[in-house]
Parts: sequence; C-alpha cells; structure tokens
Amino acid sequence: QVQLVESGGGLVQPGGSLRLSCTASGSISEILNAGWYRQAPGKQREWVTTIAHNGQITYANAVAGRFTSSRDSVKGMVYLQMNNLKPEDTAVYYCNVFAGATWVWGQGTQVTVSA
Repeated sequence: QVQLVESGGGLVQPGGSLRLSCTASGSISEILNAGWYRQAPGKQREWVTTIAHNGQITYANAVAGRFTSSRDSVKGMVYLQMNNLKPEDTAVYYCNVFAGATWVWGQGTQVTVSA
C-alpha cells in the first residue's frame, strides 16, 4: 500500500509562488501515474495535472503555463511548482497516485491566494 502526505501550502499574495510537495511511503515502486487535484470552497474537486509513468505531463487549461509538476520516483516524491498565483487558485490541493491498481489520495494542503 501507498500513503501520501502533502506539504507546502500556505497564504500567498496574487502573483506569488508556492511549491507543493507530496511524500509517498510504503510500496512506492508500485506507483504508476501521479498528479494533483484541487477543491475550492463550494466547488467539486478538479483535476490539475498528471505525470504519467512514461513521463508525459498534462495540465488543466486553467493552470497551463503557470504550474509545473514533477516527480522523483526513486524518492517517492511528487512536486507542484505554482507561479503567478491568482485568487481563483485558492483551494485545498490533493496529491493523487495510481498504485497497486488503486487510486490513493493524500489529506490535502490548503493554498490561499489573497492580498
């Protein structure tokens, strides 16, 4: 089994940057796809980015060009670099991986973009 813990969230002004980290433990060798989702207050959880097992990375249109995701499969780490943050990026961000034929979620980390 895989367990996920996110970190790096916080309060940032519009135009600022944050880097989220996701630490995986357990059977990290079983991780195939990895990525991030987010859920804003009163809204459904939405997909942000996916890093496929072959290294291909895709982004939601709302974050393309501003966010960069990456992973270190050996260390079991997934990252999300967020630049030029906007108030509409305010949400709880969740790390998500597919491992052992199961989708695994972290507990989430709060990102608040406000002046």
